[in-house]
Amino acid sequence: MSVDPKLLEILRCPVTKQTVRLLSKDKLTVLNAAIAGGDVSYIDGSKIEAPLDEALITDNGRTVYRVDDGIPVMLEDMGIGTEQLTDF
Repeated sequence: MSVDPKLLEILRCPVTKQTVRLLSKDKLTVLNAAIAGGDVSYIDGSKIEAPLDEALITDNGRTVYRVDDGIPVMLEDMGIGTEQLTDF
């Protein structure tokens, strides 16, 4: 299930208040490869154990938020900082 486009229009990063957009499939593949390698953590420091089916990224490209069953998980501690990813 994908995020409702009307919801995307109003969603904002809880930290920076920037708009968010769907993460491209190419970037999602890179992120999931890093997750599979055990190299990715949430902002709170906990390791991400499962790959993401869908995600949102802030307009500045610095934070990714997972989407579970079409529902964005927009919690500050559950953001994924992209600085920990190479080739992103």
